[in-house]
Amino acid sequence: MNKVLVTGGCGYIGSHTIIDLIDHGFEVVSVDNNINSYTYAMDRVESIVKRSITHYRMDLCDLEATRQIFKDHPDIKAVIHFAALKSVGESVSQPLRYFDNNLNSLLNVLSCMRDFNVPHFIFSSSCSVYGNTTALPVTETTPFEEAESPYARTKQIGEQIIRDFARANAAVSSILLRYFNPAGAHESALIGEDPVHEAWNLVPAITETAIGHREELLVFGDDYPTRDGSCIRDYIHIMDLANAHTKALQYLLADKQEQNCEVYNLGIGNGVTVLEAVHAFEKVTGQKLNYRIAPRRDGDVVAVYADTGLVGERLNWQARYNIEDIMRTAWAWEKQRKSTVNG
Repeated sequence: MNKVLVTGGCGYIGSHTIIDLIDHGFEVVSVDNNINSYTYAMDRVESIVKRSITHYRMDLCDLEATRQIFKDHPDIKAVIHFAALKSVGESVSQPLRYFDNNLNSLLNVLSCMRDFNVPHFIFSSSCSVYGNTTALPVTETTPFEEAESPYARTKQIGEQIIRDFARANAAVSSILLRYFNPAGAHESALIGEDPVHEAWNLVPAITETAIGHREELLVFGDDYPTRDGSCIRDYIHIMDLANAHTKALQYLLADKQEQNCEVYNLGIGNGVTVLEAVHAFEKVTGQKLNYRIAPRRDGDVVAVYADTGLVGERLNWQARYNIEDIMRTAWAWEKQRKSTVNG
């Protein structure tokens, strides 16, 4: 089996991707510092895949500790790099922390890949790199606008670091996956989005409101130039997103890439407004949601959704779930999550 290092393995996207990788025959080594994730997530993953997973609890900003992982596993064939701080609002108030963490961890991973001859790299990027673009749907060649948050800027800079690294290290093949809005949960309802701090993402905010963890859902702005005044996003089910990483890795291992650094958008390809997402939740669950219109939030873009033609053509990937599936699985997870003692 090909061995893959997954950074941020206890996180929302990392944990679901580990399941898909193992389901497709890969061996996984995981690392996470657990500052924004729970250690129980790896136990849940192991119960789903029915095997133990080698996991390191450490910080990738520590170069020597990072090097030790590569020393312990000289047969690693690829790195999938999720580990990063990701809250838009928090990044606005703590920009230096975001630059320090997100960029230094990336530099350390890349330097270890170079030194230990690891040939394949997949980077967790974001549609936030496009900024407040007016070119919709967004393609991989859509020019970047000004970053709307320090978080988004770390993704822009991270992509450039990887491009420069790729030019200097032709033996390493990289794929940059620009996520739109991951949401939903594994069908087992054993894992899902479980933010350590207050959820900034829409779907967990919806489910937390419905179950009573929040008094109300705040819809940030109803005066945007959209069909109902709320922001438009492209919501992609977490297991569709996870599977795209497996497909990207299979593509790299089969040596199908045309360039040694390629970029792909990951979304459903349809924009959904915040209010449409709210109504989709109400329809699927039968739960009436208590929501209120609030002022616009710093760092939010008006509308962004993907053109997913390239990822379908090159990686043979397509989304299987829609917004209602996202809400159904997220609600199943939220109901189970209520009884979970996080630790």
